[in-house]
Amino acid sequence: AQMISYELTIGFSILSVIVCAKSLNLISIVLAQKTVWYCFPLFPVFLIFFIACLAETNRHPFDLPEAEAELVSGYNVEYSAMGFALFFLGEYANMLLMSSLTTILFLGGWLAPFPFSIKFINFLPGSFWFSIKVCFFVVLFVVARAILPRYRYDQLMRLGWKIFLPFTLSWF
Repeated sequence: AQMISYELTIGFSILSVIVCAKSLNLISIVLAQKTVWYCFPLFPVFLIFFIACLAETNRHPFDLPEAEAELVSGYNVEYSAMGFALFFLGEYANMLLMSSLTTILFLGGWLAPFPFSIKFINFLPGSFWFSIKVCFFVVLFVVARAILPRYRYDQLMRLGWKIFLPFTLSWF
């Protein structure tokens, strides 16, 4: 239930961006953000999208399926060596994917910040800006794990179904 509730929220958040960009193409979505990044006009959607990404990746405070603190790394205790490493590699790859998607949809992808006001930043390649933005979100994932307490299951479901989903539907 946790995964489905937050996947719907992510889907409707992406639809809001698609409506603003008038395109399904990720390159067109990035190029539509040349003047203003979508994180500013769609700030509530951006915030909900990031929180839903935390829930989708089962990161703290939404890590109820794993409950690492109570169960010695949750279901991963059954695996050793390579299997254990591959589970954690998959978890961190999912974090990178969600950070990349957030960067493309809301932070202008590879576009430099304020490209018209500061001339020297235009010389830096787009891959540099994309990497910096993705690293920023990965750090936010780690910081969220450090500072936020875990939600109870009823709080988690109420947040997903009664707050986030109706809000993203109304914004869409």
